[in-house]
Amino acid sequence: MNDIISSKNGRLHIYVRQDKYKGKLRSENWVGRTFHNGKQKVISSGTSNLEEAKVILEKWYDALTSGRIQENPEPKQNITTSENVEQSSDVKKELSNEETSQKKQETDNKKKEENFITQQTSASSEKKKKLNLDLPFFKKIFAKKTNDNKKKDNLLKLKNLFNEKISKTNIASEEIAGIDISESSIKVAQLSKSTDDKWILEKISLRLLDKTKLTDGVLASKDYIAEELKLAMSNAKITTANVAISIPVTSAIIRVVTSPLMTDSELQKAIETDSLWENLVQLTDDLNDYSVFHQIISRNPKANTMEILFVASKLSDVNSYSSIVKKAGLNPVIMDVKCFTLKNAFDNTFKIENKSNNALLEIGSEDNYLIIVHDNIPIITDIFLRTNEKDALANYKNNAQTDENDATNVIRRYSLQLKQALSDYEGKHGIKINNIKVVSNLNNIEDLIPAFKKNLLNTGLQVFDPLNEISIPEYNKEKTNLRNTSIYTSVLGLAYRKLDVFGYYKFVTAVKNINLLPNREDLKRQSKMKFLSGFAMKGLAGGIAALYLFLMGFSILQINLNKGKLENFSKIEAEFNKINSQNLKLTKQVNDMNKALRLGTLVNSNQVISYRALAQITRSVPQRVQFTTLNFDGKSEVIISGLAFSDQDIINFIKNLNNKDLVEQASLRGMNVPKGQGDLQSANNKKGFSILCKLKI
Repeated sequence: MNDIISSKNGRLHIYVRQDKYKGKLRSENWVGRTFHNGKQKVISSGTSNLEEAKVILEKWYDALTSGRIQENPEPKQNITTSENVEQSSDVKKELSNEETSQKKQETDNKKKEENFITQQTSASSEKKKKLNLDLPFFKKIFAKKTNDNKKKDNLLKLKNLFNEKISKTNIASEEIAGIDISESSIKVAQLSKSTDDKWILEKISLRLLDKTKLTDGVLASKDYIAEELKLAMSNAKITTANVAISIPVTSAIIRVVTSPLMTDSELQKAIETDSLWENLVQLTDDLNDYSVFHQIISRNPKANTMEILFVASKLSDVNSYSSIVKKAGLNPVIMDVKCFTLKNAFDNTFKIENKSNNALLEIGSEDNYLIIVHDNIPIITDIFLRTNEKDALANYKNNAQTDENDATNVIRRYSLQLKQALSDYEGKHGIKINNIKVVSNLNNIEDLIPAFKKNLLNTGLQVFDPLNEISIPEYNKEKTNLRNTSIYTSVLGLAYRKLDVFGYYKFVTAVKNINLLPNREDLKRQSKMKFLSGFAMKGLAGGIAALYLFLMGFSILQINLNKGKLENFSKIEAEFNKINSQNLKLTKQVNDMNKALRLGTLVNSNQVISYRALAQITRSVPQRVQFTTLNFDGKSEVIISGLAFSDQDIINFIKNLNNKDLVEQASLRGMNVPKGQGDLQSANNKKGFSILCKLKI
């Protein structure tokens, strides 16, 4: 699966299966996947249209999690065409029935108000019938005669529930700043999320380095880099000490290895004995000299194999980069590899569009490589350049070149290496790379792109803009107003990162949480304790501590003795939530009806205007608008007179009216200053208005 779209806070994955027959996809229909009650659920949308598929699959997810869809005793993870068509059809039928029911309810008139409320109450009750809050797996866990498999399954459910509820909260609250250190500059950034789930560039700074002070590289100039880092953090006004940093690709060993199929515990035992990496990776140096990170990418039960991402870096390099950060008074909590930070920025920029035919290319004075991600497996190809060739690229200008060793020839040899990498990938996987997103620290990258295109005629090249989908406040726009914004790609990819305290990313996708710090597990434990302590300071220590102790097994006997009380409490809580939900819906409906009835008393007409028309007019009124009179001609025209605080309030009222299905057209007849109102320029004055509203017959 090359393109996975996340929905429902990452719990629903939408993708197209890559199973092929004679070189073509077996199906282009979008598929939904989620984990429910500890099991994977997969269903086909039955359509290749992404927008339609998202609606169908999201409503399927809602129906599944609410209990409206009955689960099969033996759910199948693999998709069969006939089965999915039936399931998709059932979902569509259910959704269609719901939409039909809603439309029928909207056609009820004033005479059927009581019947309308009864129908809503019945529908709400029916939707809540299958809501189960008595936690049946609690009973199974503590039943004396439950077999071992069921116990493990129930414990997994409980663990997943905890990870889902707690880890997301922690991820959202953990503040981490990204730091990108190169021989040319230091970049720092910090992101936050808005209420509509959009990323905001809260803080950012770029500080150019004096190359004369870096004659032996970054790691040999720790004191100078640390001082410049302090200045960059101060300029960006970043206060958090927790930071994520990256190391160059040249300082890392990245492999994807195939091993025999193992459980997590078996894999951990193999790693602890060093036997796994010695057999699969076969490093020439002592493994103890490296900081190693691994991540399971996929498991293949049929072939009895599994794919594992292996990432390693010399401990000396890891400690050197960490010491620079610590000298600046900061706390390193994540250390990633630059190629993966670029991918992270790319993934967060292009969440919906098909990324299967895209690749990332870094062209720079330091690292040069191509990265393609296939089925979550990173394929990285180094582009070999000598120091003088890198200098030639940096000094290239878009004009005629004749010297055999000039930038034109360097670009030609560079392009030949790219062509070979693309050809190898296409030949192996049958997928053509049509677009390459370029990231570069070179000031002349816009001049280089046309020269590269001449050598790569069938492949599109475009400088990548990592700020494309990020909201930038006014105070940061000057800092980001650069000709080449791709230099921010790595630091933003780091700023997206969060310290995965509760193992949340295990339930998302691979290549998301790389951390080469040797003390990463200690950092997780410290952050977890800090998180739990924070809840204690907010008055929730008792509940969190009880939950934590329960998960650790300290209160098994106590909970078993009070099992009956817990069951009764859960039932009462479920019933209360059901009744409360019904009450809120009914209260809203009654309020809408009362508003419409009160509005009806203002109508100057000997004709009866329909309840639905009055209700729609009522729901269109903004908060800062009030009625004085309504005149109904008994046919199709209603003249609405009232007061508003501003012209914009009146415009919003007219716009809302025109969006209603019973309103043919709403327009402004006139405005006036109410008697005794005084100067219109006063902030406290209201404006009178008259609106002509034509109703549909």
